[in-house]
Amino acid sequence: MRIIILSLACCIPFLLGAQEQKNSFSLDEAIAYALEHNYQSINASRDLVDAQKQKWETIATGLPQISGTVSYQNQIIQPINQFPSILVPEDFLPPGVIQDPDTFIPIIFAPPQTAVATATLTQQIFDGTYIVGVQATKAFLDYSKNNKEKTDLEVRKAIVEAYGNVLLAQESVAIFEKNKATLEKNLFETKKVYENGLGDEESVDQLQITLSSVENQLKNARRLEKITLQMLNLMMGISLDNPTVLIENLDDLTQSKIDYGLLDAELNMANNVDYKLVYNLNEQRYFELKLAKSRALPTLNAFINYGGNSFSDRFNFLSQGQQWFEFSTFGVDLNIPIFSSLGRTATTQRAKIAYEKAKTELTEAEEQIRLQLENAKSDYTLAIEEYQTSKDNLELAERIENKNQIKYSEGLATSFDLRQAQTQLYATQQEYLQSMVDVINRKTALEIILNQ
Repeated sequence: MRIIILSLACCIPFLLGAQEQKNSFSLDEAIAYALEHNYQSINASRDLVDAQKQKWETIATGLPQISGTVSYQNQIIQPINQFPSILVPEDFLPPGVIQDPDTFIPIIFAPPQTAVATATLTQQIFDGTYIVGVQATKAFLDYSKNNKEKTDLEVRKAIVEAYGNVLLAQESVAIFEKNKATLEKNLFETKKVYENGLGDEESVDQLQITLSSVENQLKNARRLEKITLQMLNLMMGISLDNPTVLIENLDDLTQSKIDYGLLDAELNMANNVDYKLVYNLNEQRYFELKLAKSRALPTLNAFINYGGNSFSDRFNFLSQGQQWFEFSTFGVDLNIPIFSSLGRTATTQRAKIAYEKAKTELTEAEEQIRLQLENAKSDYTLAIEEYQTSKDNLELAERIENKNQIKYSEGLATSFDLRQAQTQLYATQQEYLQSMVDVINRKTALEIILNQ
């Protein structure tokens, strides 16, 4: 009994560890988790493995190939040949038949059942298309690697946006709850004043309108909080209903994303993933041109085979002692393209045109990426400026609303003035929250272009 208890005690930590699932994530942790578990990222990794297998598949076509064949024939009705009796040995003649040039004798030469087993070794000696194909595998593998990098960058961007949207929804819920509590207090006090005959009904109605609007916004914010959290879970590759907890603070995260040094960063075009993908296309078109040219070269292949034939009146080919007759052949095939009615020339010219177009597209991609960089820097700068402005505006809106609260309680401001100040405050709060998310997203977009 004591041994059983000790064994269970040792197993409990492992059982708990197996059931434990990480639920709390910082932004960097969420990105790292998604790069491993996101569905698109997983398939991109599989595509990379598939490209590696395809590379070897191409290489293997030029290496020695061995194939074997086994065939069996049973002639249910055997073919009969007729020969002049004078040409047939006397031993083959039926009894009583005299050799006569005008007499034809039906003869069956082979037994009804035949078995043949053959093994053949083939080796490609020279093929221009194979050489080009092997060279092109490296470009194809590079494309798959760059496509995986592109997918990871898109996943990273999606996680940043989803993470920021969850924080935005959570902050919105908190603000709306605070605003609702303030409005309920104002409405309660205003109703008491009105019931005591010291206020007017319009003030109550104005506050009731504002409260109803805030309550609807609060309900919507709570729904968005759930939806954005499910979206983040989907991007991370975990269950939609997983109770994911975000440990970042929206304001602190925004502050950490303000980096003016990034605006002075130089672009290394060779590091940009979009440029690398277009460059891969350029390489592909180059090898397609080489492939078209290589089709005009001769091909040389060699083969050697070994096998055996066996004949019998019944199926006993697997029996010990059955006689097999060996055979073997060695050969070389040389195929020389001579004339294709200018078909190969047209194919080569089309491949050359495609290659020239790819080079033009590469130049265009460079200019587009430079323009994207300038736009991203401008958007990032604007996002920082709007964040700082909205932060200052929020302080002013809070001050204005607070003054109107005091004036309203002292009877120096109307309910309309208070509602206007509150509406202005609520709009400024949302602008401030959105400005923080914009800073985070704009920095990520700039980092992706710079590949930092």
